[in-house]
Amino acid sequence: MKARLPKGMGGGPQNMQGMIRQAQKMQEDIAALQEDLDAREYDISAGGGVVKVKINGKLEVKTIEIQPEIVDPDDIETLSDILVAAVNEAIKKVNDTNNEEMSKITGNMNIPGIPGMF
Repeated sequence: MKARLPKGMGGGPQNMQGMIRQAQKMQEDIAALQEDLDAREYDISAGGGVVKVKINGKLEVKTIEIQPEIVDPDDIETLSDILVAAVNEAIKKVNDTNNEEMSKITGNMNIPGIPGMF
């Protein structure tokens, strides 16, 4: 007895070519999106705006601005904590945005080699 697959689920050559074209299109879309995401810049602030971090989509910190009122030689720990919070928030923002944008293309599929995809 021969098993019957639902329409469109067969392994015929046309179906295989269609799947390959779809995969190539997805790969092209992912590459274009990754290029766009890498070029984006994000401005994040912490400590009520006394520290601002500019980061790009490659997770490269471009600038850190520190307002003078947060610079206290007797309390370097607070400045350090705010800097860490700002950089961590910037990294989280980039990763969240990248994951969200990639999932629009991949439909939440697990694709090895796509940064941030789990």
